Amino acid sequence: MPDTTTHLSAEVREALAERRPVVALESTIIAHGLPRPRNLAVAQELEALVRSGGAVPATVAVLDGRPHAGLARHQLERIAEDDSVRKLGHRDLAPALAAGASGATTVSATAFLAARAGIRVFATGGLGGVHRGWTETQDESADLRLLARTRITVVCAGVKSILDVPATLQRLETLGVGVLGYGTERFPGFYLASSGEPVDWTVSTPEEVAAVMDAQETLGGAEAALIVANPVPEAEQLDPVLHDQVLAEALAACEARGVTGQAVTPFLLDHLMRRTGGASLEANLAAVRGNVRLAARIAAAL
Repeated sequence: MPDTTTHLSAEVREALAERRPVVALESTIIAHGLPRPRNLAVAQELEALVRSGGAVPATVAVLDGRPHAGLARHQLERIAEDDSVRKLGHRDLAPALAAGASGATTVSATAFLAARAGIRVFATGGLGGVHRGWTETQDESADLRLLARTRITVVCAGVKSILDVPATLQRLETLGVGVLGYGTERFPGFYLASSGEPVDWTVSTPEEVAAVMDAQETLGGAEAALIVANPVPEAEQLDPVLHDQVLAEALAACEARGVTGQAVTPFLLDHLMRRTGGASLEANLAAVRGNVRLAARIAAAL
């Protein structure tokens, strides 16, 4: 029988037992989202940002068939440097555990394992969502359904701008996933401070987010997530004109080459990074840093 118990680092276990703030971090950005050796440096930087905000970082990953929340330095290095580390969504967890495999967790897998361990706040870059051309492809990220049944607060910069943002927001509403705009009345656009789409609720302090979380717990009902949509600072966003131009090129190239399914997202993101001279990657990292800082403050406010 595979060991399905999530192994907590001593620091994370003690923090949870003492009801001190903990912030979950995904590991896919480390293994598959950044070039080496910068990926390890960013992983360490994000954990340091959580600590500077008064919380304990819990980077989530699967190592040798066992889920972990909170990684030692050598484990973080392994995720960053080992070519055999797989990319694991929620649906991949069972086969990975049964096979004794190692993998970096995506949003869906991280949210599931973090919530299961009792962690209430999770920081990431951007969520997956409904893909463009959904009526033909039926392509929708597993993030959405997982968040519809997982009680955790996810601090993010909206959803990836390569997606159909209005359709994704409609889907989140249908699934009962709450969305708060943090200091904004417009839903963020991942690389961009605004997607142009409105949000129904705006909050401006970590304490207000914590109050919504407490009300969500008290109300009960469906175990859905709460999304805190935190825009990248305008000074650090990708130039909107360049973004729109390069995204149009990327979508055309994707269609011309017949790229479909799970290959679409990495293809588009890679195209954006190359055609913007790395500016899209820097905007992504700026968003992640801001989300991690805010998540630590929210966890502390609880």
